[in-house]
Amino acid sequence: MTFADRVMDRFGRWLAEILEAETSGYEPFTPSDTITMRRVLQPGDIVLVEGNQKVSVAIKYLTQSTWSHAALYIGDALSPQSKDGEHLTLIESNLGEGCVAVPLSKYRTYNTRICRPVGLTVADRKKVVEFMINSIGTKYDTRHILDLARYLLPTPPVPVRWRRRMIALGSSDPTRAICSSLIAQAYQIVRYPILPIIKAIDHHERVASPFSRREILHIRHHSLYTPRDFDLSPYFTVIKPTLESGFNYKSLNWSDLAHDEGWSEETNPSPKQPKGDKALTG
Repeated sequence: MTFADRVMDRFGRWLAEILEAETSGYEPFTPSDTITMRRVLQPGDIVLVEGNQKVSVAIKYLTQSTWSHAALYIGDALSPQSKDGEHLTLIESNLGEGCVAVPLSKYRTYNTRICRPVGLTVADRKKVVEFMINSIGTKYDTRHILDLARYLLPTPPVPVRWRRRMIALGSSDPTRAICSSLIAQAYQIVRYPILPIIKAIDHHERVASPFSRREILHIRHHSLYTPRDFDLSPYFTVIKPTLESGFNYKSLNWSDLAHDEGWSEETNPSPKQPKGDKALTG
């Protein structure tokens, strides 16, 4: 590595530390229940995360989405490897750090969403997991300052049509280490679709605008995929752990009813609507 490369690398690491710093005031609307999530997660599932880092704000703005990060669930493929006594069940790629394995509990205080590929065969599921495991150790090249500097402004003043391309700005090596790009590569290996390919059909009206068609067709390259694409994809279903585990709204305790003396379902068949955030799960 030349002297110039060393200088750029050091400056890049400094930029990465700034971007990875957490923002103040973040509060999840529904913190993740990792125990419930673990019961319903399957290898190959994608966990989307609403991050609270400075870089997360820029990504959410550029993608016009709640989700700024994506990780792939691999189950017990890395057991008995663990961190602080917890199995490493997620593989993700972080800015500056590169591709690493982390425990599911890392995101217990974040808003999350599970996206599951539909009909993925056991063999292809194994290939996706193996690709991610083999990618562990892939580093983000901090010498490419341009790839880091694009996130310095939380809301970059760029037109909508350029925002997605700004995600993949710079050289291919550091861009490949971004979370959603690496996962997109894994699914491309087994030829599983993420976003649909638009085809014009004779005598049928085209619903999408010309800009939308160009945008979707342009996303064929893995470096242009973003976390929200797995949420929008018609080929991934959204899994909600609370519902999958068996939900009965009759089992909820409502704070405005629990403190009413003499309340019972027989004497009050139509309870009043609770005000504000007064629902407590029991």
